[in-house]
Amino acid sequence: MLSKTVRAAALVFPGLLAGAFGYGAANVLYAFREVPLDVRFTFHTALMRVNGPVMQALMGLAVLSTLLLTVRSTSVRRWVAASASVLVFASFVVTRLGNVPINQQIKRWAVGTPPSDYAEILRRWELFHFTRTGLALVAFVLAITVVVGAVAPSRQPGEPAADAHAEL
Repeated sequence: MLSKTVRAAALVFPGLLAGAFGYGAANVLYAFREVPLDVRFTFHTALMRVNGPVMQALMGLAVLSTLLLTVRSTSVRRWVAASASVLVFASFVVTRLGNVPINQQIKRWAVGTPPSDYAEILRRWELFHFTRTGLALVAFVLAITVVVGAVAPSRQPGEPAADAHAEL
C-alpha cells in the first residue's frame, strides 16, 4: 500500500541520514582528533571517497521520501512534513557548500603539506558537520511527528476525529 510505503520511507531514509551524521559527530570526529594528522588526512580522504555516493544517495532519498510525505499529508502535517523536507535539503546544501570543498582541501593535504591555518579549516569542517547533523536530526523528528500522528489534523467544529493515519 502506497501510504505505508511512504510512511516507512519517510522514517527510514531521514533516520538513516541522521544516524550516519550522528555517528560521525559522536565517534568519527573524536577519533580523528586522537590520531596523527597524516593518518587523519589519509583516512578522511578514503572515508569521503566511500561516503560521497552513499550519502548523496541517502540525502536524495530522504528529500524524496519527505516530499512524498508532504504531498500525501494534509493540514498541519503537510507543513511539518514540508519542514522536514526543507531541513534535509538544507543538510545537503551545507554538505555541498561547506564540507565538500574542505574535503577537497584535505585530499590535497593527505599527499602534501597542510596550510598553517589547517586547524581553523578543520574546525569549520566540524562546525558544518554538526550543523548538517542537527538539521538531519530535526528533520527526522519532524518526520516521526507526522507519521506517528503527534500533530493532530485540523478539523471543522463538530467533525468527528479521524484516524491518525487516514490522511496519509
